[in-house]
Amino acid sequence: MIDALASVMLWLKAFHIMSFIAWMAGLFYLPRLFVYHCQVAAGTAESERFKVMEYKLLRFIMMPAMISTFLFGGLLSAIPGLVDWHSGWWITKLACVLAMAGFNGACGRWRRDFANDRNMRSERFYRMANEVPTVLMMVIVIMVVVRPF
Repeated sequence: MIDALASVMLWLKAFHIMSFIAWMAGLFYLPRLFVYHCQVAAGTAESERFKVMEYKLLRFIMMPAMISTFLFGGLLSAIPGLVDWHSGWWITKLACVLAMAGFNGACGRWRRDFANDRNMRSERFYRMANEVPTVLMMVIVIMVVVRPF
């Protein structure tokens, strides 16, 4: 039984990591698309192309990757003894993952603003926002690998 559980855990971990990588790729790229989208006039063919790219990235890559990250992570955390629920690293990681999901939601709102030609944010705003997932990812990886507390 323990060998079967260990085998399942490794598969869940592999799929969790792959999902997280795909989600992060989208979180790195979508704000960069917003930076470029700010540089073109609304209603142009270029703007319309950005709208399609942003929609497809969010809908067909980021959302499924986020959902599968939560699914596989949740299944992993349900394995008895795998997580010390009183450890600070776990709480910190979970807080950063929830912040990342919130950032994903903000990206969805920003995409809708662009889709409706109502973006009110600057190119500089999106350049700065583009750093948020990097910082969150760094904290998450440190919490999981180093487990400093």
